[in-house]
Amino acid sequence: MKAKVFQPFFLLLTIVVVVGLACGPVTTPSEPPAQGQPPVQEQPPVQQPQEQPTQPPPPTEPPAPSAPEYYTEEWDTDNPNWSTQIELNAKEGDTSQAKVSVDDGRLIFDLGKWLIAYKFYDAHEYTDVRIDVRVDNRGTNTNNVLLVCRVSDEGLYLVNIANSGLFAMYAYDGYKKSYARIADGGSNKIKVGKEVNDYTLVCKDKTLILYINGFETRKYTDNQYALRKGKVGVGVASEDQVPVRLEFESVTISEP
Repeated sequence: MKAKVFQPFFLLLTIVVVVGLACGPVTTPSEPPAQGQPPVQEQPPVQQPQEQPTQPPPPTEPPAPSAPEYYTEEWDTDNPNWSTQIELNAKEGDTSQAKVSVDDGRLIFDLGKWLIAYKFYDAHEYTDVRIDVRVDNRGTNTNNVLLVCRVSDEGLYLVNIANSGLFAMYAYDGYKKSYARIADGGSNKIKVGKEVNDYTLVCKDKTLILYINGFETRKYTDNQYALRKGKVGVGVASEDQVPVRLEFESVTISEP
């Protein structure tokens, strides 16, 4: 038998095929971009925004209760709806000697000589209104309880009740800055000395009515000043004798 001769070409082809299969498929380069065109840049993958967890809303404070229009103030606390005002009753007075405070369920006026102190209810203005107070006198017999209505820039109505048994009604002209006495008198219904008295002022239409310890004491119709609307308040006035200390157990604001 004739021996076969192994050809080198086939040996080389076999090596190329084996190496190619081991290295994977052969890729061809992409075509170059057309003349004048920029190469295409491969875009990175778009990152989707991550959804933020929903936060619960912060807790809210409950709404503050509105100030009542008609109610009884018993002075459990120093109600911020009531403002304080101090004046001189004569030039000899010293406003630093006036102390208005709330203690043990009472509104306390502790005044030196020749002073006037007020507490005004600022939350509402009234046309027709009734003010009832219960007042305990803990000082000298020379003092004055004040009840006011329709307090505004236009003026005010004021009733001054002296612990000695006299009273007077005034109209204050806010433009002329002057008081006019429009009615006065006396009453044996006022308990003098260290006693408790109930006083009432009614402002209705053009008429003012004063009650002392439940008795209608004076009615007056004002056709001159005819004040229309304003705040209400209470107060105390001192003269030349001290100590002047009056304690308001309650103040009631109501419809007449």
